[in-house]
Amino acid sequence: MAKKQQREHADGTKLIVSNRRARFDYHLDDRYEAGLVLQGTEVKSLRGGKGSLAEAWVKIDPAGEAWLMQAHIPEYEFGNRFNHDPTRPRKLLLHRRELEKLARAVGAQGVTLVPTRLYFREGKAKLELAVGRGKNVADKRQTAAKRDAQREIERALKRRR
Repeated sequence: MAKKQQREHADGTKLIVSNRRARFDYHLDDRYEAGLVLQGTEVKSLRGGKGSLAEAWVKIDPAGEAWLMQAHIPEYEFGNRFNHDPTRPRKLLLHRRELEKLARAVGAQGVTLVPTRLYFREGKAKLELAVGRGKNVADKRQTAAKRDAQREIERALKRRR
């Protein structure tokens, strides 16, 4: 099986996983970068380019801690019986002021914290999360129509060249 290529960006980040569905389902506003508390086998799986944020969401508990829930990081294939649980809750590392600001934002009606990207920066796993407001069906149709129109424009320009 071929190893999935990680894309390195100009700012020194290596993208592991992107939640493309989030842009379709939510209006994304403020974005935050959070560190992750991971076990060793989780880091090894992520370095292999494996993981999924499709079902993931972020919870802020009453104690003032943020948790990444339902993110799937598969078991490390060369691990042993001490391998991690693939969907265990993972603690997010944020500054206290950021946590308070996010807790106030989530308190508003219809607002949620959506994980958008998982990447390595300077060798440390980071999660980008955004404050999202759910889209309704009409908004989703409009997003799809814009995307299709942009594709048509690009095709026409490509044919013209």
